[in-house]
Amino acid sequence: MAMKRLKVGAETARQLSTGHPWVIADRDTARWPKSLGMGQVVGLESPRGEFLATALAEPGARIVARCLDRQPANIDREWFRRRLRRAVELRRACIPSGRTEAMRLVNGEGDGLPGLTLDRYGDWLMLQFYTPAWQPHLDTLAAAIGQELRPRGLYLKFRPQQTRELAAKGGDGDLVRLVAGEPAPELLPVRENGLTFLVRLNEGLHTGLFLDQRDNRRRFQQASRDRAVLNLFCFTGAFSVAALAGGAASVTSVDASRSYLNWCRRHVEANGLPQQRSELVRGDCFQVLGRLAQQGRVFDLVFVDPPSFSTVGRGRFTTRRGTSELVAALLPVVRPGGIIFACSNHQKVDWAEYLKELRRGAAHSGRTLQVLGTWGQGPDFPFAVGFPEGRYLKCVQLRLEPED
Repeated sequence: MAMKRLKVGAETARQLSTGHPWVIADRDTARWPKSLGMGQVVGLESPRGEFLATALAEPGARIVARCLDRQPANIDREWFRRRLRRAVELRRACIPSGRTEAMRLVNGEGDGLPGLTLDRYGDWLMLQFYTPAWQPHLDTLAAAIGQELRPRGLYLKFRPQQTRELAAKGGDGDLVRLVAGEPAPELLPVRENGLTFLVRLNEGLHTGLFLDQRDNRRRFQQASRDRAVLNLFCFTGAFSVAALAGGAASVTSVDASRSYLNWCRRHVEANGLPQQRSELVRGDCFQVLGRLAQQGRVFDLVFVDPPSFSTVGRGRFTTRRGTSELVAALLPVVRPGGIIFACSNHQKVDWAEYLKELRRGAAHSGRTLQVLGTWGQGPDFPFAVGFPEGRYLKCVQLRLEPED
């Protein structure tokens, strides 16, 4: 059957010509046929009838189509295999084998498969759909992945737009299913930079390890020797493990979740690291910071990576409204000359806005922060120059200047 050809407006055509892969719904796309199916492969044309891209349609959504190929293409198993092969070759070239077996193999728009990611955890793979438009192509995708990568098992996770709110309400238990192969152990050990982490593939939004922070964990580990370390919003404690492995004198890990702190404890055990140097503190990070300041505690090295959205009790944190307040609450427990690794993965907060929030927090405390380094995600999370939204992770190494 011939591919349906659909016209986009002049501004959308210009955007697509710069390499951006999205078509945002507008008055031109409103004229597209109502019979258009979810996940239907279509051809996009300029107002003058010039072919622009082969795309995946999502009728009724804000992103109404995503570009798959800049040429007319048959999106079949062999097409997927070629895309997978190209993506995997990049990872083999960028990530040393042997010490790391957890990584992103396909990073959506950055690898020409928009709205889709594929992660490796040892011998298992996790496929994630960020749009229902991929659902009709699942069987073809799974077959291509099986032929090209031969995993022991393949999981599928569907990530709706409101994932953070869903997780906060505890409604994320039915988002994952095994689609091929055998199930992974409940806690699967995987290696990253020579360290062992325990991931959970069969439930929830998060596996327990944020793969995009791998290089930043290595940097944090290298900065940790003989330091008193504080890890706020510690999640499952991956940065705490990195600090202990780097020779930290002590590591205090803070999180509101008892289950995450237990996960952190198991991570420390899995790496044979000394539990006596690991302090676990359950509570709201703002309240804990207040208590630490009252106790006169100070730290040489701090890692802070709050979720973009979180609710603890009656408190609510968002990156835009909370970062400056968090910095102001944090600085009293940082030793003069101490180092802070501050991170945000909020896609809609760019670097300029994030640095402004950090600056506001320091100004509120009457202190000065120096920027020593800035980084994003690792090379297994590439983004196209025409897709700035792909540059989402912000990690800033800061130094608290001593007062005169």
